Amino acid sequence: MNMNDLYFLIQQMMLFSVPLLVVAIAGMFSERSGVVNIALEGIMIMGAFSGTLFMHLNQTNGGLSGYPLLFASMAIATVTGMVYALFHAFASIEMSADQTISGTALNLFAPAFVIFSARSVIGIQQVNFQNTFLIQSVPLLGDIPIIGRMFFQNAYLSTYLGFLILIIASFVLYKTPFGLRLRSAGENPQATDAAGISVRKIRYAGVLISGALAGLGGLIYIIPVTVTFNADVAGYGFLAIAVLIFGQWKPSRILTSALFFGLLKTISASYSGIQFFFNLNIPQVIYQVIPYVATLIVLVISSKKSQGPKALGEPFDKGKR
Repeated sequence: MNMNDLYFLIQQMMLFSVPLLVVAIAGMFSERSGVVNIALEGIMIMGAFSGTLFMHLNQTNGGLSGYPLLFASMAIATVTGMVYALFHAFASIEMSADQTISGTALNLFAPAFVIFSARSVIGIQQVNFQNTFLIQSVPLLGDIPIIGRMFFQNAYLSTYLGFLILIIASFVLYKTPFGLRLRSAGENPQATDAAGISVRKIRYAGVLISGALAGLGGLIYIIPVTVTFNADVAGYGFLAIAVLIFGQWKPSRILTSALFFGLLKTISASYSGIQFFFNLNIPQVIYQVIPYVATLIVLVISSKKSQGPKALGEPFDKGKR
């Protein structure tokens, strides 16, 4: 593999890995608090829709542009994800509903709602926007030999935001009282309640943080890969769950897992642009199924070794504290 292929592979891998990283961390916050969140796919769709629709309306009507538009769109996607996750939190925590059924319902509702809303607002279900956010080269850093070309050229701000989220999530989870309470609510809710801490409030916080990050992750995924959002995030919400399980609910391992799956997804989507893989003359369908076959294998292997929070999915309604 020549250096140009390697640069291209690393750059593309970052674009595919970072959304997985952010959404897997989103799932981690919810599940660490004791609430299973398989609604990540639906939350990503809602966040991506609100963010791209906001960009479309501003670019069409001459509103915000450039990075102010990007930041505003990210904020809207984050809030949308949080609001949508609130339905899952209410059903799971207040109503003690089956968390798998609640998450599945949100996953099924999201694309239908997005298509209906897009057709109602702009007349068609495809939300188009102009991608003006590519950074050709980060000043100074982009000039560093080898590393600069790999990580600081042809990049997006969202890539660096993803790694910032990872650092903040690790700090919050392991270095703050909130993180300790979050883990306690997921692993031993009875002891948490006995200490006078509201398990209900902690779980609400975990699910809302999960929704915020998943909504943001939806927009982070869409921006680099297309200029048309069509109520679909290519199963990334479900793939993020695999990343979360393979990463054993720990930020550092989630990073490794996200990079691994991101690499497979890059090979699947961009093999024709990498001379090394293109010259192997392997049928296209083989490359396309690699990420999903790898997901199944990884889940089988990791399910025998990994254990999530002990109280995962366990309802807790002791006085609804």
